[in-house]
Amino acid sequence: MRPDSLAARYLRFARTEARGRSAIYEILARHVAQSPRVLAFLDRLPPDRQQPNLLFAAMRLVAGTPASPDAFDAAIADQAEAIAGIMRTRTTQTNEPGRCAVLLPALARIEGPLALIEVGASAGLCLLPDAYGYDWGHQTLAPPERFTASAPVLACAATPNTPLPSRHPEIVWRAGLDLNPLDASKDEDVAWLEHLIWPEHHERLARLRKAIAIARSERPRVEAGDLRRDLPDLIAAAPRDATVVVFHTAVLSYVAQQHDRDAFAESMMNDPRVFWLSNESPRVFPRSAAAAGQVHDDMFLLTGNGEPLAWTGPHGQEIRWLW
Repeated sequence: MRPDSLAARYLRFARTEARGRSAIYEILARHVAQSPRVLAFLDRLPPDRQQPNLLFAAMRLVAGTPASPDAFDAAIADQAEAIAGIMRTRTTQTNEPGRCAVLLPALARIEGPLALIEVGASAGLCLLPDAYGYDWGHQTLAPPERFTASAPVLACAATPNTPLPSRHPEIVWRAGLDLNPLDASKDEDVAWLEHLIWPEHHERLARLRKAIAIARSERPRVEAGDLRRDLPDLIAAAPRDATVVVFHTAVLSYVAQQHDRDAFAESMMNDPRVFWLSNESPRVFPRSAAAAGQVHDDMFLLTGNGEPLAWTGPHGQEIRWLW
């Protein structure tokens, strides 16, 4: 990726993702876009290791959270190799359980029982939507009794027309697929997940830790594999008497080629066993975004079998049902 393209990428991140959500990340992203030294550092990394979230999380893991652009530059100067080493070996695997709050209204509309398969599952925290509590502002759903003391309650602002469920869906089987699964029982993997949470997002960090505690006891199955090759075997392993729901959130943007994304979408919609839920940036499936009306670049688009359902906050903080 050319340095000018990298600069544009970081400016877009500052404008559409960090603004209003993380003041320090907005400042740092704009600084990176104007810094020949940092752009040259990024240009030495593989193209799939240059994204803002990966850089900032690696920086914080190695050197702590920089308080200013000057502190950021000092960390790059002093610990460039250590930061680059993290960026080469780790990937952006933000496992945000809060996204379950925007997935649950769609899951509750699908005839069950359900067999969940998450593509890009990371540590599998989003495979446990039936273990969490929910607060949509004008309606709540308490966590199941056995998790009452430990479960996070996920806050999400929902528009009045959102079809909010009054009970958790019946999930009888669940599995995840990830190129590099993380293990909630490993401290080093948990440390990486925690540093992927943005610095000011203290509530997100608290609910992540609660979700990790549940995952350590429930141990959701997450297989190593590629969605383009290994998903059919996982679908075949699901119980025959359950509706298979394949879902993903903030994953397909890492599949670089549009024709690969479209081929994946076609395979999902042509599989008679599968109900497919996608919660991605509107840039991932432009045709679905066009069908949703006005495009919101700072939000994700939730679709069911390719049909637009709702605009959602990237971290599950809000849902705007469309119809």
